[in-house]
This record gives sequence, structure tokens and C-alpha cells, in this order.
Amino acid sequence: MTNTLPTFEDYAALFAAHGDSGAEYLRRHFPRFAATKQRLLSHWKRDAGNQVLDIGAHWLHQTVLYAIDGFAVTALDLPATLDIDCVRALAEAHSIRLLPNADLEYPRALKAIPDDTFDIVLFTEVIEHLAFNPVAMWREIYRVMKPGARIVVTTPNYYALRTRARQWSRTLRGLGAGVDVEHVLGLHTLGHHWKEYSRRELERYFALLSPDFSCHNFAYMKGARQGTSGKPSVELALLLERPVPFVRPDLYVEVELTRKSAGISVEPHW
Repeated sequence: MTNTLPTFEDYAALFAAHGDSGAEYLRRHFPRFAATKQRLLSHWKRDAGNQVLDIGAHWLHQTVLYAIDGFAVTALDLPATLDIDCVRALAEAHSIRLLPNADLEYPRALKAIPDDTFDIVLFTEVIEHLAFNPVAMWREIYRVMKPGARIVVTTPNYYALRTRARQWSRTLRGLGAGVDVEHVLGLHTLGHHWKEYSRRELERYFALLSPDFSCHNFAYMKGARQGTSGKPSVELALLLERPVPFVRPDLYVEVELTRKSAGISVEPHW
């Protein structure tokens, strides 16, 4: 198996062959998908039996990147997304198993998966959207992971310079924190970034979930950028991000399931 990183043009052609599946979204986010895979596979010891679970797989934009490398890939997302004709055709072409699941708070679709199945769980750009208590979800994910498996988490960095600049801009205009009112009313609930994490918070998050989890290979990622904004504040932020990783836009961490003994040990209190 090789670490295949196709050009964007070649990769986009795989999707175009089956119809429109968010071509503009793919163009914007392909650099992030490629950087995440490259970082993981720079040290992951693979074999032909490695199984990947992509949670929040959407139009399979990231999922296919692993399928073309020979991984056995399962994609979990909303039924309305995975039932789109072009998504189903793409999954069939690349032997991707689809798991439609209506509510991630209760990932009932995973009940069909045996214990200790997956080597890698992709949880990229998902954790910041969770607007429910996630303990039941993590309990089911834990169950289907093999001992030694890893969860790959990417999420916006709370300390990103561009984020802090936007917050100061909102303060000067007399606006509140968090997302715009237009987003609150105009998007589905999980469309919002309800929470942005720091590195320390991610470590604490998984330590509270289970002592069986251990965080490794933290990185501050550059994020994807298409073109230039022209705004002096953004241009200055981009210049500072290069030598100062702490203020880059995205966090990357691998959460290893070191053993399966304690289980998910946190209990929500109501």
C-alpha cells in the first residue's frame, strides 16, 4: 500500500465521474484532507486489513482519499446525505460501506458493527459542532475500536490569530461572542461551531472520557486558504502564523486507545 496523494485535478475527476457532489467544497477543503492524511500516514504502520471509520463523512470527500489507498472504509453520516445518488455511486465504485445515521447523539447505525473493528476513526471538523452531550456517542465509538486504534481529530484552534481578530472586530461593533445571529437562524443546529478548543482542552476532554485514551502527535495546522483576502489584518495574521504555530487556524491530534479496560468512565449529571 502506498501513501497516495493525488493532485486536486485527478482527485476531483473521481467525483465528477459520478455527478455533482459539492465540487466547490471539495476545492476549498482538499488541502486540509491531504495534510491530515499525510500527517497520519507519515508514521502509521499499515497493513491490508486496516479498517477506517469516517464519522461525518458528508459527500465522501475525505473518505475516498483513504479508499484509493486500499483501506477498508466505512462512512457514517446523515441518511439524507448518504442517500444522494452520486454519493451512493461513488461509494460503490470505491467499495465504501455507508452507514446512514439520523442522530449522532445516538449512533445506532454502529450497532451493526462488531466490537474491536476499526484501526482508525476519522473525527475531523466534527467535535466543534456537537450540540449535545457526547458521552453515549463516545461509548459506541470506543466499543468498535480495536485496542491500539487511533481517533484522528482536527478542529479549529481557539487561539488562532484570525479567530481572535474577528472577535475583537465584533467587540468594536458592539456584537456578542460566538456565531452571528444570521447563522443561528439560518443554519441547521450542527452547522454552527458551538465550541472551539485549545490543545490543553482536547487533552482534558479525552482524559475525562477514559483513562484508556492517550493523546499523541499534536500539531498546529495551517488550514486551507484559497486566494487572498486583501484585508491588512488577515494578511498580517497569515505572516505571523508561519513562524508562530500556536496561532495557526487548526489543531490536529491522534487519540490512541491504549487498552480496553476502563471503558468510557465519565457519567453525565443532569
